[in-house]
Amino acid sequence: MRFLLDDEQRAFARALDAMLTAADTPSAVRAWGAGDHGPGRALWSRLADAGVFALAVPEAYDGMGPLPVELAVAFVELGRHAVPGPVVETAAAAVLLSALAQECPAAKEWLPPLASGQVSATLRLDEGRYVLDADAADAVFVVSGEELRLAHGYGPPRPSADPARRLFRPAAGGELLASGPAVREAAGRAGSWAALLTAAQALGVGDALLARTVAYAGQRTQFGAAIGSFQAVKHRLADTLIGLEFARPLLWAAALSLDPAEVAAAKVTAGEAAYAAARTALQLHGAVGYTEELDLSLWLRKTRPLRDAWGTPAACRARVLAG
Repeated sequence: MRFLLDDEQRAFARALDAMLTAADTPSAVRAWGAGDHGPGRALWSRLADAGVFALAVPEAYDGMGPLPVELAVAFVELGRHAVPGPVVETAAAAVLLSALAQECPAAKEWLPPLASGQVSATLRLDEGRYVLDADAADAVFVVSGEELRLAHGYGPPRPSADPARRLFRPAAGGELLASGPAVREAAGRAGSWAALLTAAQALGVGDALLARTVAYAGQRTQFGAAIGSFQAVKHRLADTLIGLEFARPLLWAAALSLDPAEVAAAKVTAGEAAYAAARTALQLHGAVGYTEELDLSLWLRKTRPLRDAWGTPAACRARVLAG
C-alpha cells in the first residue's frame, strides 16, 4: 500500500495552496464569523473552479469522482488556510446523494450543482444535534433513522468555540426525499467521508499552527537569543511535528481504504495532533497568542471543534477497538 502522494497529487496541493494564499482567507474567515458570507462565497467559487467539490461526485453527475485521496489532499489545504463554511458537509452530502441516486430522483437534481459549486449544502446525520452554517447553505439535508429530508428553516445560531463555525438546529419535518434501509447505509458512508475530511482539515490546521509557531520562535528573543534556539522549545516543536507526521500516513491510508476503523484512527490521531499543535502555539506565543487581532487565533479556535466534529476522540477510539 502506498502512503506517499504522487507528483500529480502534490502539484494539486501546491496549486490550492498558492490560490488560497493569494485569496486573503483570514479576512474571509472574520467576515464569515460576523455573518457576512460574501468573501467566503467568493472563495467557495474559486475552490469549485479548481474542481474541489467535483471530486466527491461521480462522473455520471458531472463530477470527477469519487476520489477520496485527492479530496483529502484538498481538505488538508483548506484546513491549512482556515477556509470557512460547510465544506466537509457539502462533500458528505454529495456522497450521501450519490449513494441514493437510484432511489431518490431529487439526488440527481442536486448532484450536478453540488459538483460545480453552484450550491452548497450542510448535513446532519442521526447522531448529530446541529447543522453547520445552515444560514449560508443552499440546502440542509437531515437523516433521521431511515428517512432523508430536506429541512425548511432552522433555529437561531448556537455559540461555538470557533465563531466561523455557526451551529443551527434544523426545523422538524421538511420534504421527504428518500426512505428505507438504503438511507441508513448511505448515511453511514457519508459519515465516514465526513470524518475523513474533517481529519484532513484538522491536519492542515495543525500544519499551519506549527509553521506559524516555528516562524515566531525564530523572531521572538529572550536573554538576547531567539527562543527557537532554546532546547526546551526545540523539543516542544519537535514533539508537535512528530504528532502531525504520525497522523499523515494514517490519513492517506484511510482515504485509500475508506475502512471505518481506519478512518476513525485517522480522525482521532489528526484531531489530537492539531489540538497539541494549538497548545504549543499558545504556549510559545505567550499572551499575544490569545488576542483576536492576531491571525493565529483563527486557527487556534478551530482545533477543538474539528477534534470533536464527526466523531469525538472517545467515539473514534471505540470504533478502532471494535475493528
